Amino acid sequence: MQPWYLFLLTMVGCMTREQQHVIDYLQTENNILRNKIGKKRILQNDDERRRLAVKGKQLGRKLLSELGTLFTPDTILRWHRELIARKWDYSSKKKCVGRPRI
Repeated sequence: MQPWYLFLLTMVGCMTREQQHVIDYLQTENNILRNKIGKKRILQNDDERRRLAVKGKQLGRKLLSELGTLFTPDTILRWHRELIARKWDYSSKKKCVGRPRI
């Protein structure tokens, strides 16, 4: 093996370990927040839902269910479907048909 190849493998292993520590921390933080909130509903605006929906769609249903997020994977993916449907609605460009209103 080349020395640079061994160095590259060592660096990739360190980065993977560091990312796993970050993921573990965030999962613990989510669990603490979930326990504090209990069954109360978390209210969000559309921008927050959009950000979660985009990130959740990239991860997929299986990985979201493994993470144990604050929201169920079905909810996050439903937000994504609704936001995509709203984006391609074109309701603002529809012209009124028929006689104009008085």
